Amino acid sequence: MQNENIEKLVHKGVMLPLMEEFYTIQGEGYHTGTAAYFIRIGGCDVGCHWCDVKESWDPEKHPPTQIGSIIENAKKYSNTIVITGGEPLTWDMSLLTEGLKANGLNIHIETSGAYDMTGVWDWICLSPKKIKLPKPGIYPRVDELKVIIYNKSDFKFAEEQAAQVSEDCELFLQPEWSVREKMTPQIVEYVMKYPKWRISLQTHKYLNIP
Repeated sequence: MQNENIEKLVHKGVMLPLMEEFYTIQGEGYHTGTAAYFIRIGGCDVGCHWCDVKESWDPEKHPPTQIGSIIENAKKYSNTIVITGGEPLTWDMSLLTEGLKANGLNIHIETSGAYDMTGVWDWICLSPKKIKLPKPGIYPRVDELKVIIYNKSDFKFAEEQAAQVSEDCELFLQPEWSVREKMTPQIVEYVMKYPKWRISLQTHKYLNIP
């Protein structure tokens, strides 16, 4: 019975499978170099073969945690909170984000967009994946589009995705880490040819920080 009750609370977003939480420097995209408190939620069925946090995929491996506890920890460290995963929109983010906003915090999300948007957000970073495309409703709301470049075909995919976001959306191309030496020069050349794009690097990996 207790497990059933916990499952119901997770479904409602009162509890969430928390993988980890930590204060660090944002390493990617528009806010690179800024301090932020990261909340990594377990659970993802998108299944990117190059994912560097595959341990986040199975939500059963991460303890259901009361969102009140998550909020209390977050507000001690930073005014900027980044919700990531896994795929955080697997779960209802409404109660967590409302609680964070009630404490005057700025809330960012990093998502594949594969699930319907829930929650209240100050910044939405969409990192779409070919194998499970974003829900159409997310595109008008996106502040930042970050496309991972693993091979040449990803440039075409990036343009297809960019055509669906607003004109104000910030556009980034980021080399997948394992092929960065091969793909970074190609991204540099592409951005110089199409300067609406900017380059995102996983600077936290170069800095050896979380």
